[in-house]
Amino acid sequence: MLNHLTKDFFGNRQSRAIAVAFIAVGLLFGTWATFIPFIKEKFALNDADLGLILLSMPIGSVTMNLVGAWLVAKIGMKTTTILGMIGMSLAFLVPLNSSSVYMLPIGLYLCGSGISITNIAMNMGVTCIEADHDVKIMSTCHGMFSVGLMVGSMCASLARGFEWNPGLYMIGTSALIILFAFLIRPTIFKIQDEVVSDGSTPQSKFVLPKGTFLVMILIGVCGNISEGTMADWSSVFMKNVVNSSPYFVGWGLAGYSLFMALGRFFGDSLIPKIGANKILIYGGLLVTVGVSIALLFPTTWLTIIGFSIVGAGVSCAAPILYGASARVPGVSKGTGLAVMNTFAMGGFMAGPVLIGFVSQATSLSWAFSIVILLSLTSAYLSSKIKFF
Repeated sequence: MLNHLTKDFFGNRQSRAIAVAFIAVGLLFGTWATFIPFIKEKFALNDADLGLILLSMPIGSVTMNLVGAWLVAKIGMKTTTILGMIGMSLAFLVPLNSSSVYMLPIGLYLCGSGISITNIAMNMGVTCIEADHDVKIMSTCHGMFSVGLMVGSMCASLARGFEWNPGLYMIGTSALIILFAFLIRPTIFKIQDEVVSDGSTPQSKFVLPKGTFLVMILIGVCGNISEGTMADWSSVFMKNVVNSSPYFVGWGLAGYSLFMALGRFFGDSLIPKIGANKILIYGGLLVTVGVSIALLFPTTWLTIIGFSIVGAGVSCAAPILYGASARVPGVSKGTGLAVMNTFAMGGFMAGPVLIGFVSQATSLSWAFSIVILLSLTSAYLSSKIKFF
């Protein structure tokens, strides 16, 4: 079941290199997400204020999607991946080093922009490697994002416990990612870019999703709102609802990330055997169970267990949807990925805003119940289509 890991992934230098980009996104986001409670306290923000400020990130993501697709078409997936990693690393320095609350939305807009551009390029890189080497590594690469998210959240949680300066900590993290970008550059530039039948690089243009592609988009939005909620609000949930000690505030996100990673590492083997539809249906049910445990039994360890189950539930959704979006008939890989990324990342980053407003009007526990509704909707929609 894990032969694909040793042969297709670890045995392929290009696969390992592109996976570093996935790790980088997860590491930066996990670090930022764990320090969100620090930002909330530093600027005395209520849940609605925090949710509104977090909206800057999805705005940056959505507005940069077409730019990301254009960059891939103009300068190539390889250059865009490296520049995206560097730009993203610099962008994440702004929020945690801001002395003014007014700098937060600017910094988060830049973070969303960097994530969006990097996300399109690195997923394009995966599809190119899969086509060129006849391997299946999409789920595993997304698993490496989860590894980065887990490591980032756990290390940042320990840093919070030791009362390290969040701004300086992020500077060290960003410097590490920039170093990674330079180290993987030679291998990334050996990846074969997508070409069309006449040998040219495919051009990028936005297409309106319809039919099966539209349903895929809806599933992606539901799943990514849930993922965004876990990423941005799990640490706040652990602190304010569960009343965990500072050392454990990031462990809910870490448990979620660990089981998401495990699910994705098995995904490239399980998805062809079980089928994409069943994987997504079972995943939606697991998310429902996991969130229910956290809401009904808000203790440190049971919440960590619940969030871990959520991670397993959402694990294979992104690999399935991103892989299928690169295979939409009549649409280039870059365009399909850009359209999926526009809506998926919009959901991932707009979800926390919704949670913030609902939490302010009711409570954070009631706001988290939205994830249950979305996971059941995703499971239902997944039973109604056949993936490309």
